[in-house]
Amino acid sequence: MSIAPLHLTGPVLVGPDDVRDELWVVDGRVTFVRPTAQCQTVRGWVLPGLVDAHCHVGLGQHGPVDAETAERQITADRAAGTLLIRDAGSPADTHWIDDREDLPVVVRAGRHIARTRRYIRNYADEVEPDGLVAAVRTQARRGDGWVKLVGDWIDRATGDLAPCWPQEAVTAAIAVAHEEGARVTAHCFGEEVLPQLAAAGIDCVEHATGLRGAVVDDFARQGIAIVPTLVNIATFPQIAEPARAKFPDYHRHMLDLYARRHDTVREAWEAGVPIYVGTDGGGSLPHGLVGSEARELRQAGMPATAVLDAITWGARRWLGRPGLEEGAQADLCVYAADPRVDLDILSFPSVVVLRGAVVAGGGPA
Repeated sequence: MSIAPLHLTGPVLVGPDDVRDELWVVDGRVTFVRPTAQCQTVRGWVLPGLVDAHCHVGLGQHGPVDAETAERQITADRAAGTLLIRDAGSPADTHWIDDREDLPVVVRAGRHIARTRRYIRNYADEVEPDGLVAAVRTQARRGDGWVKLVGDWIDRATGDLAPCWPQEAVTAAIAVAHEEGARVTAHCFGEEVLPQLAAAGIDCVEHATGLRGAVVDDFARQGIAIVPTLVNIATFPQIAEPARAKFPDYHRHMLDLYARRHDTVREAWEAGVPIYVGTDGGGSLPHGLVGSEARELRQAGMPATAVLDAITWGARRWLGRPGLEEGAQADLCVYAADPRVDLDILSFPSVVVLRGAVVAGGGPA
């Protein structure tokens, strides 16, 4: 890894309305004051390191994976320019990542908390409603300020998506998480669960494919964020297909949610619901898909500047991490073209700098 001081020239996108001509990286930190030391020059459009707000490091299709596999996952994210990850649930202990200067920052939500036999096998801490509060307290202390619930899943008795928890249980659980200083998010595909979670005071919802009608305004008014993971929602037809014969209502429901996915995101955006980029990498999806998710949000109707905010400035602020600020850890990406004009370029960073070291690209300018 390069440890030389760097001089970044070309538009530096400090914020949506703050564009500088240059910045420097000295001792791994951002500065806008020219140093006396000789610097390696890097030219291009500069953004803060990208954020994947829904990712699963240490999780494979059948449950937890070993550290070697987890390292391959997170280095794929790093190569794509993702330098800050909100890990939205993992059964693996990945705290060893925190000791690696060459790996992205991970903000953990502990392990998923699901209703017994109402989620993917080997993923979650599975409990009944009377154990939910205790499970939330445990995961709040295991994570880094987040807890992840499974809000709904297929109910085989009814043959369709249904909420996993009684209202009183989820309300008490969210209150306990807040008492522990953690925010709460939840996996949610369907419509029925969303008013319940809004009434309980949830902070964020993952996927949110059922968000519509008056609940959209409730989310906007309460500032409940959503992370749509559209690259995952694109797989709904194949997820639903095995259930076509046995659970036809679920099959039809999933296809309807899939068909309306872009309209759902656009309507949420227009209503003022906070939206952030997340890929759901891990499990069945590969890592390193942030650029693809950004394109999906643009296709859904979000303006390019809003998508950039959802993957950089706004997402970092939401997670309590700095961007390109004086003295901040130098985590940034450089692009050969203006990402405000061409979002596709986000998939192709020419240089990736993590903690001031060049970890991808970065030949002589």
